[in-house]
Amino acid sequence: MKNLVHDIFLKLVDQGCISKHEMNQPFCETDNRFLADRYFEGTCPNCGDSGARGDQCDACGQTLDPEELLNRRCRICQEDSITTKSTEHFFLNLSQFQEQLLKWVSSQSHWKPNVKNFTSSFIENGLKDRPITRDIEWGVVLPIDGYESKRIYVWFEAVIGYLSASIEWAKLNDEEDRWKDWWENPKAKAYYFQGKDNIPFHTIIWPSILMACGNLNLPFDVPANEYLNLEGSKISTSRNWAVWLNDYLDHFDPDSLRYVLASNMPENGDTDFSWDEYVRANNDELVATYGNLVHRVLSMLHKNFDGRVSEIPDSAKSENELLAKTSIEFEEIAELFSLAKFRLTLQKIMGVAQSVNKYIDQEEPWKLVKSDPGKAHIVLSTCLSVINCIKIAIYPFLPFSSEKLNNILGFNTSVMDIGWNWDPRAISEGHIINKPEPLFKKIDPDMIDEELTPTKRIL
Repeated sequence: MKNLVHDIFLKLVDQGCISKHEMNQPFCETDNRFLADRYFEGTCPNCGDSGARGDQCDACGQTLDPEELLNRRCRICQEDSITTKSTEHFFLNLSQFQEQLLKWVSSQSHWKPNVKNFTSSFIENGLKDRPITRDIEWGVVLPIDGYESKRIYVWFEAVIGYLSASIEWAKLNDEEDRWKDWWENPKAKAYYFQGKDNIPFHTIIWPSILMACGNLNLPFDVPANEYLNLEGSKISTSRNWAVWLNDYLDHFDPDSLRYVLASNMPENGDTDFSWDEYVRANNDELVATYGNLVHRVLSMLHKNFDGRVSEIPDSAKSENELLAKTSIEFEEIAELFSLAKFRLTLQKIMGVAQSVNKYIDQEEPWKLVKSDPGKAHIVLSTCLSVINCIKIAIYPFLPFSSEKLNNILGFNTSVMDIGWNWDPRAISEGHIINKPEPLFKKIDPDMIDEELTPTKRIL
């Protein structure tokens, strides 16, 4: 990591993309030290938030210069004894990339509106050269003699970690050039999943570094999320206003939470997590729609046909139409995935489950078992084929229940081994499933009050 940071730093210096300048830096007279960006806070000049840090305001997302912050106070001693002293630092010359970045961002038609609009506005307001060294004791040392007391600041070297991790992974797998498949192959697409406070680091600073390097892929997408609140208030671990996963997993299954979080993901605006909605979504959607579909199809197939899958003949018109429709829907799901539209993707998958439930209600296989068992067998086998596709499509959201379902369906390999391959006819005639069991559990609202009292007590 350090060697790569040094290599890129020196390359940018040689290309004139990094230069030295004197700058005024906040200095705490009480602690007798320079203060890096996160060591002091104050009032944002842009939105007026009183908790803005020295380099960025989380409330509005604006990056800041230290001198712009109002009512500054030291976070170490909590005193307002902050003065300004001159010091020399190295700057990343972002202004050189103004036009190149604006042209690149303008061409990203698939980006989320909040990400693209924020970045475009940021660039159009004029990019300022940013200092990338600090007077601190920790961090990556400079690869230049005479600057032993300074360090390369974290927001410059941290993003290089994406590249260094890929290089290290390739070395560990004895394929030293394999990292190039993602970083130099023009067909590769890199997605950077972030919170909205990290947008400028991944749509402006990191792309500028990559442009300066000259031969590395720029981000394909930066699908940054907005903020998720908890019961109407901002999540705060310091105030114990959070859901602690260890406590949660002591009482509930992971996929229930994964489903609720994915269906309520703050993709384009802030959203809120509430325990009442958690219970409702688990019971009325996950259990009632998907879980119920799986359980009743597999139970009827196991009870009436020993779990054996039937052939779906060409003459079965409605069944083949359902499978053909399913194939089209899963192609649409794949496209939504590639666009990082995860809420819509999950809605589409659950919509497939609803369609199959509707098909079952129309065909009434529980009656056909007595009047036309052959037809009942075909109906249930068709439903099973679609369920097998849902298992794969929903795996990124619900991996634990997908693996559980995969075992019930009688497969010995992992869903991961199957890969992104949903063939509605993947289950052949004669295949036998195992004894079914429920994928999900209904949650009693009283369990939330009883088991998660530390969080509920604060309400």
